[in-house]
Amino acid sequence: MLSRNDVCWCGSGRKYKSCHMRYDERLLEFQSEGYVIPSQDRIKTPKEIEGMKKSAVITKGVLTYLEGKVIAGMTTQEIDDIVHIYTTERGGIPATLGYNGYPKSCCTSVNDVICHGIPGDYVLQEGDIVNIDVTTILDGYFSDSSRMFTVGEISEKAQKLITGAYNCMMKGIEAVKPFESIDVIGEVIDAYAKSQGYSVVRDLGGHGIGLAFHEDPHVNHYKNDYKGMIMVPGMTFTIEPMINEKDYETETLDDGWTVMTTDNGLSAQWEHTILVTEDGYEIIT
Repeated sequence: MLSRNDVCWCGSGRKYKSCHMRYDERLLEFQSEGYVIPSQDRIKTPKEIEGMKKSAVITKGVLTYLEGKVIAGMTTQEIDDIVHIYTTERGGIPATLGYNGYPKSCCTSVNDVICHGIPGDYVLQEGDIVNIDVTTILDGYFSDSSRMFTVGEISEKAQKLITGAYNCMMKGIEAVKPFESIDVIGEVIDAYAKSQGYSVVRDLGGHGIGLAFHEDPHVNHYKNDYKGMIMVPGMTFTIEPMINEKDYETETLDDGWTVMTTDNGLSAQWEHTILVTEDGYEIIT
């Protein structure tokens, strides 16, 4: 407990009464109502936010660089090679490489692969849809983003799913507001996905990020009855709904990573790293 005139715990150098005292009082009210309040280490300092933004320059850059380069006849390993070279040449480290034994520098999830597809000798074919998921470490700071890529001409249903998944992500992002429960994100995503005839994967979700690959809070992308964490300025996390053409159930392959739909339906995903601001949000990636 700090007194009003103590230096604030956040490291700003300001007095507690003119910095985070009002925030903390509001959070205690939410806690009394059964909501989870973020620990102080979940709120990033200006220096940490700046470090994440520098990391995000590489993450955004490699995904933009890949535009127009994901074509029929190339392997998913070639995509991984591009990500690795682009990232390391700019001083970054691919966060996935070696993470809990994961063997590659990005994830490439094709067609009915929901996420965590391991790059390898699969040859992309006309009509494939591919999610490429990139996480970069730069000077100890993490940023995470993914985009959908299309290989040549794709089907109308595939394009509709890709657009629907993008809209799901953006609606989730637009729901981010300080002193709201993080569960509002899942509520709006779930409602929109269902309105389009799609389902939202429940076994995986977004996550806090910044000083580590995965931090609190977990971000559900579907409607649930939990009272989640309250969002406050300075929090950073990913919003990355995985949207299935058919059922939301998942199956993990024997490699321990590749997550697929159980009914061979297509799946699509987009992802951004988000900063909660004083009046809403900022997309870091």
